[in-house]
Amino acid sequence: MQAIFLRKMFNFSAFVAFDGLLLRTMFTKQNRGALSSLFLGIEMASNRRTIRDIAEAAGVSPATVSLVLNGKGGISDETRDKVLEAVKRLNYVPRPAKPIQEVTKEKLRFLKIAKHGHTVNRDHSVFISDYIDGLSAEATRKGYMLEVVSFEGTSISAIAETLMGAPISGVIALGTELSEQDIRLIQSAGVPTVFIDTFFDVLDANFVDMNNEDAVFKALSQFRQQGFERIGFVASHVDTHNFRMRRDAFFKNMVRLGLKAREQDVLSVESTPAGAYADTRALLATGIELAECYFCTNDVIAFGFIRALKEFGVSVPGDVSVIGFDNLPQSATIDPALTTVEVSKRKIGYFAVTVLDDLIRSTEPQPFVKIQVGAELVLRQSHSREENQKVDMRPSSRKAHFQT
Repeated sequence: MQAIFLRKMFNFSAFVAFDGLLLRTMFTKQNRGALSSLFLGIEMASNRRTIRDIAEAAGVSPATVSLVLNGKGGISDETRDKVLEAVKRLNYVPRPAKPIQEVTKEKLRFLKIAKHGHTVNRDHSVFISDYIDGLSAEATRKGYMLEVVSFEGTSISAIAETLMGAPISGVIALGTELSEQDIRLIQSAGVPTVFIDTFFDVLDANFVDMNNEDAVFKALSQFRQQGFERIGFVASHVDTHNFRMRRDAFFKNMVRLGLKAREQDVLSVESTPAGAYADTRALLATGIELAECYFCTNDVIAFGFIRALKEFGVSVPGDVSVIGFDNLPQSATIDPALTTVEVSKRKIGYFAVTVLDDLIRSTEPQPFVKIQVGAELVLRQSHSREENQKVDMRPSSRKAHFQT
């Protein structure tokens, strides 16, 4: 539907539709007569004028007439007046246009929450971007617009307040650093919500996360297949739910594989590359006896762990084999290339939007949904048993020493 803007002639301020013509009008005493005359002229028009007719009458181009009729800017008042005068004089009526239904996309909000920043930080930006890619692709496919809002060090109650009354249909929250209480606070906003990158079995909430137990089992099984029996674990003293689940999965799967977990083979380090490196150096400086191989809580920790081992003269994988978790891009470029566990972040994003869409569309209360996505092992060099067979694998040969 086209519009004629008659600001100069009638000072119109509202829209009125008439026979396919959208007129901006304000029913004031001053312009009623003029408006009635205009409508009468339109009704009496026996032949339909064209934009080209208006252009010739006003002495302007058809493009200029089109701009005026559509209320576009960049036209002088004098030119606009000439066009509108020609419209009135020629009783121009636009061709009826097919009604255009204005589509306003529903909005989903992704909350990127860095509560303390130990895991949601620059080092993990790639896997967060993968989540967003998956969310965005599925949101677009389902007709939603996705907005990303980041919070760093903001209280969870303040974050929940931003959701109350917000023009959004649903929320997907990055739960990496969130506690049970945090999740309850966000849910209190009353907006349909799905949490990703965290998982609580007995909490009434919707979760889509990786299957940590399955992922850890694949890593430990690889070590077991290579003939290792003394398997260590590099944990983090930073507390996140996924980290806790991986720790629990390590001990559970060691039993499942018929192996014994030794307390001295479970190390705890900071969750950043620099922190993991410094903490590993401190442990190695005490002369600890290393296990045959180590599963690291994530790739970032593995980066710092391997760097420290190499500086202390410990060959990877010659003396100690290592497997990480996340399959970050750097995993393929470090020396040696890191064998790691990969979980499709895009698939998690897909499921999160699918669950949220179902919650939004449903007219009845829905049961809480909890989805866990399986993992794959990406084999590179850091786990290689073949190179390990070339060296003495007795515990003493793996004792850390300074490289001079």
